[in-house]
Amino acid sequence: MTQLVVSNHFSLPIRIYYEDTDAGGVVYHAGYIRFMERARTEWLRQLGFEQHYLMNALNIAFAVRSLSIEYLKPAKFDDQIEVTARVKHLGRASIEFEQTVTRRNLTTEAELLITASVKVVCVQLDKFKSTAIPHEIRSLLV
Repeated sequence: MTQLVVSNHFSLPIRIYYEDTDAGGVVYHAGYIRFMERARTEWLRQLGFEQHYLMNALNIAFAVRSLSIEYLKPAKFDDQIEVTARVKHLGRASIEFEQTVTRRNLTTEAELLITASVKVVCVQLDKFKSTAIPHEIRSLLV
């Protein structure tokens, strides 16, 4: 699996497995939220910030504050999709991501399946209150 980090943009390829689909053979609507979470998590990992480091060393986590999804077309069993995340707005304690899910196919052009806006907030784990995004992370997202 190849990941690509470019400035404030990340892309993660994912294969759709049987377990990702519903009885109709399409990805269940909540599955896209998991895929988008995975892309944001892998992006942080690629930047050098494992989840356990965020929790144990920095005492922080990123929690979803709001989410808006536009479902355009369904992904199906065995599709190869690409999940992207791009920083749309970087606040003191929050990040608003623009995310997409696109079907990749060797014989046709890419098809846009999902567009989403996801706002996450940086929280202190011991108090579960918002806190400033650490400079070491912020500097890599701009």
